[in-house]
Amino acid sequence: MKSLGIVRKVDELGRIVIPVELRRKFGIEIKDSLEIYTQDDYIVLKKYEPSCIFCGDADDIFEFNGKNICPKCAKAIMGYVKED
Repeated sequence: MKSLGIVRKVDELGRIVIPVELRRKFGIEIKDSLEIYTQDDYIVLKKYEPSCIFCGDADDIFEFNGKNICPKCAKAIMGYVKED
């Protein structure tokens, strides 16, 4: 992991400011969602990109009953549904 030499303090509410240079580089806009997770000894911030809960594809995603699904998996599921 490459260090950029930027240091930020955590405020009283646990917030930090992500420098504008990094937001621009990673296409993070106001109101965008970020994933926050740990990896080994690191805290990772990653721009959230919704993806299909079945295959992980991020193209043409739509929400169904609160879950993200792609057209390919939706079609596959429909093949399993038996209509009366």
